[in-house]
Amino acid sequence: SVVHQRSSGPSPLLSASKSNVFNIHERTLSSQPVIFNPDFFVERLRHEHPQEFTDLVLSNITRLIDLPGDEFSQLSGEAEPRLPSSSAGGFLRSLNFLKRKEKGLVFGAPLTEEGIAQIYQLIEYLSKNLHVEGLFRVPGHSLRQAALREMLNTGAEIDLETGDFHPNDAATLLKAFLGELPEPLLTHRHYLAHLKIGELTRFDEQGNKTTTPDKERQIEAFQLLFMLLPPANRSLLKLLLDLLYHTARNQHVNKMSAINLATMFAPHIIWPKNVTASDLQGNIEKLNKGVASLIRYSQKLFKVSFTSFCLHLSHYFLPKFCSSDDMTLCSGAKNGPLAAVPLSTPTKRSGPEVSDTEHQNYTQSALRELYQQVNKMPESAKKKKLIKQVLKVLGSQILTDKENGHLKSRHSSTSEGSPRAINETD
Repeated sequence: SVVHQRSSGPSPLLSASKSNVFNIHERTLSSQPVIFNPDFFVERLRHEHPQEFTDLVLSNITRLIDLPGDEFSQLSGEAEPRLPSSSAGGFLRSLNFLKRKEKGLVFGAPLTEEGIAQIYQLIEYLSKNLHVEGLFRVPGHSLRQAALREMLNTGAEIDLETGDFHPNDAATLLKAFLGELPEPLLTHRHYLAHLKIGELTRFDEQGNKTTTPDKERQIEAFQLLFMLLPPANRSLLKLLLDLLYHTARNQHVNKMSAINLATMFAPHIIWPKNVTASDLQGNIEKLNKGVASLIRYSQKLFKVSFTSFCLHLSHYFLPKFCSSDDMTLCSGAKNGPLAAVPLSTPTKRSGPEVSDTEHQNYTQSALRELYQQVNKMPESAKKKKLIKQVLKVLGSQILTDKENGHLKSRHSSTSEGSPRAINETD
């Protein structure tokens, strides 16, 4: 039999899956200085000061995409999402959802840790069968799917390696699970923001907008938007995108590219509920391309990039919310190279809002301070990378003439023997 009785102790599969699913952001951070690992402080701020965290993320999102008042209110939760809708089928689906909710089943029920742990069995099995041609496109066998669905709904641990089920059965059920969630995995609240991110394109030398997607800004916007997802949605989304990313990397075998996969999954993870293709009024292609971008960029989307968000986090919230003991962690010793360099806290103003010029001056000052801290670190590949990241944000204008001269001197002495950069494949 493929169904096993639960033992008195936790199952290795579910224990491992829960560890993977719900401790994504709690992996060991000791391999690098804490002060330069923004994920540590992001999670601390998220849990200890949720409102400040939300406000900071929202302010950085609006720096990247234009959200008029009503759209911003929807994203922030101050207003109900306004979505395309269909008059057909809404009542029946709501009634069916209530029936499923009363039974406490996995399929059709709100997203929970237990539900994700069950569905992780499908994800784990599919990750070992990425070679199957037409994976996620070719449907499975209806009778096998019904049996597998019932096992998952009862909380059973299933040995999918026995050969009783086919990868297409698991793939079809994974899509069904996502499609039957009461709300899309990417949430109704974020729907309009995803459309706006898809419109981010580069500008030419004359400042005119082009049709070339601005990959860097899109990635940063996705990173910020995902910080606002409920924890369960964020955890499952990471698992799903990682699976689809590796599926697309095997497209030479399974014939499923990122855009093919996006076409299969967009209706299940981003389309508003109870709508048809005609209700989306021409946004289908934009949504498909957006999901394809999520798949291609997935390995970067759940990290905190070195952006102005990171700078605001380290220079405003770090001194405010972290103890002196936290501050010494960055060097591993109380007299380490960074411990003696204090981080300044921005002055709070009770009057009118700070002007753009004042804000820019503060950002430049914060960058220069961060550059000085990094420059005091021992020579290493990490130090070079951090310096490069600081300069990438605002450029060499943030440095004094003396610091620029020092930087050019170091660059000329090391450029000849520096390793060739490795280009990452989307």
